[in-house]
Amino acid sequence: MEIKMPKLDVSMTDGTFLGWLVPDGSAVTAGEPLYTVGTDKVETEIPSPTGGVLRHGTVQTDSEYPVGTTLGVLEPEG
Repeated sequence: MEIKMPKLDVSMTDGTFLGWLVPDGSAVTAGEPLYTVGTDKVETEIPSPTGGVLRHGTVQTDSEYPVGTTLGVLEPEG
């Protein structure tokens, strides 16, 4: 499952990726905070939509990305 830059409000077209909260290769559970996104109004922790093993993508911390950009991947455990 791809982890994408979320759309936090109707007018959002891009957001700043502020960093991962979980190390690459770690097992995560649904609802566990994965990463932080910032906009001109707010910083938000984004939870995992499902359980799995997190694989970081090539995104850079403190860089801006369009909504829908793939930030990382959740692989099934095992």
